[in-house]
Amino acid sequence: MAEITEFDKNVLDELFKSYEMVAEGADVYVCDVKYDYSRWSKSAVDFYGLPDIYMVAAGNIWLEHIHPADREKYRKEIEALFEGTQDTHDMQYRAMDKEGNYNVCTCRGIIMRDPEGRPRYFAGVIRNQTIGGFIDRLTGLKNQKAFYKDMRLIINEEKPFNVVMLGTSHFSKFNDMHGYEFGNFLLQHAARYILDMVSNMGELYRLDGIKLAFITTTHSMEEIEEFYAKLKKIVQANFRLDGRLIDLPVNGGAVSVSYYNIDCDTVFSCLTHAYEESKYEYGGEFRIFENGVSEKMQEKLKLLNKIRNCVSMGCRGFMLYYQPIVDAKTEQLKGAEALIRWRDNDGSMVSPNEFIPVLENDSQFPVLGEWILREAMRQGKKLLDFYPDFVLSVNLSYAQLQKLDFVNVVEKAMKDMDYPAKNLCLEITERCRLVDLKRLRNVTLELRQVGIKFAIDDFGTGFSSLNIIQEIGCDTVKVDRNFVKNVEEDPREERLVSVITDLSDIYGASTCIEGIETEGMRDILKKYPVSSFQGYLYSKPLPFYDFMKKYGK
Repeated sequence: MAEITEFDKNVLDELFKSYEMVAEGADVYVCDVKYDYSRWSKSAVDFYGLPDIYMVAAGNIWLEHIHPADREKYRKEIEALFEGTQDTHDMQYRAMDKEGNYNVCTCRGIIMRDPEGRPRYFAGVIRNQTIGGFIDRLTGLKNQKAFYKDMRLIINEEKPFNVVMLGTSHFSKFNDMHGYEFGNFLLQHAARYILDMVSNMGELYRLDGIKLAFITTTHSMEEIEEFYAKLKKIVQANFRLDGRLIDLPVNGGAVSVSYYNIDCDTVFSCLTHAYEESKYEYGGEFRIFENGVSEKMQEKLKLLNKIRNCVSMGCRGFMLYYQPIVDAKTEQLKGAEALIRWRDNDGSMVSPNEFIPVLENDSQFPVLGEWILREAMRQGKKLLDFYPDFVLSVNLSYAQLQKLDFVNVVEKAMKDMDYPAKNLCLEITERCRLVDLKRLRNVTLELRQVGIKFAIDDFGTGFSSLNIIQEIGCDTVKVDRNFVKNVEEDPREERLVSVITDLSDIYGASTCIEGIETEGMRDILKKYPVSSFQGYLYSKPLPFYDFMKKYGK
């Protein structure tokens, strides 16, 4: 078997990091099947006495650690996966640690195939059930499993509580500069320090990656804000650890809960939303969900819990609206953007702005994302009889792109719905730009090779859109309406459109301008090499039935 290339090793590393982020305390493995070259969690290497985090033929090495009575079944599973006759692995067996003791382990994994359908990567997690699963090995804190368990107990007891998430930015730079061992040492040190600070407030937990959390039933949000300000002041002063100067920016978010008919997952999604606001939008400023307004917060929790439950019940109550995209010169229909809506039992329609930003952090969101993709294809296919070149645009989410099987999900949906790749455009929204660039590049490259188009949505807002175009390329640049809403009065906006169209042309992309609301805007923007227009001048988003009445022939 050939030796793995540096490029393929880097891809393996990026897959491993993505999987490790969501492993929630389990040991991770990722194998490049082509080279039979694997990377494993260091915690697994240390605990089971494996040769290294990188291994050739790791399946055979791991086989020697499995109890003799379980080996034959394991061997057959691995052979079937590598031969391509099986796509998933879900098995419980006993594995020997470095002390010679056997531990009951649950091992789950999935095969990812290359464009020719051959097995390319095998990735998954190993959970040690013997240990009990409630303690994080690295920090000694309770883990995310215990966090959920304890929160569920408090909700069942109907006690009001506040829950806080803490973390830092750019932690990977410490691993890159000083190695993973020092990064782990730093995380251990930080965890113990914060544990001392919150010992009289509540229990501290380690969540996935480098995030910590604590739950308190005794301290108010004002007291928590005082704690956070103190922590931030201490950290901002910088400190030395093992002779190295540490610059560790802190981020923090919180949710207050006094509504008890709620899932822990809903609370966690709202908590993550507040934390990510702190990290990505407010420079580490402490953020409380719904700005800390208690009554509004509890009503929002109720709504999100209801919507989340509807996702788990086959996406009940969800529907798609479509906003036309027209040719900028002829103003004839070119395509449409599919936009999600949710209708409550009382008939009221809930805007996606009320739930998408929070549910994007939820483990359920890929389920909704796949439903949107399939439903848009099912309905959009009816327009292809009238408009053979009609392009359906569907927004992607961060959570979908993080899923290792995302490419397979898209390709299977197209196959099942018999929808042509050339008539599909996937829009990279602002939060998608949080995905590791290498992973984003690989995903878009694979799907563009089968004919799917990609657009950069809301160009110029939030994270660096220009960097995305440079790194991954795209077919269309969609200009956010905020850049043209005053184009009739402000000549600077007109000049900005000229710059963006030139930029798009440099990278071989067309330009679509959103938010066209008046004929005056249209007439001014027609002077520039813009490909498409979208906005209320042509139509507001419509239910599919109304869209077909307007545009069907």
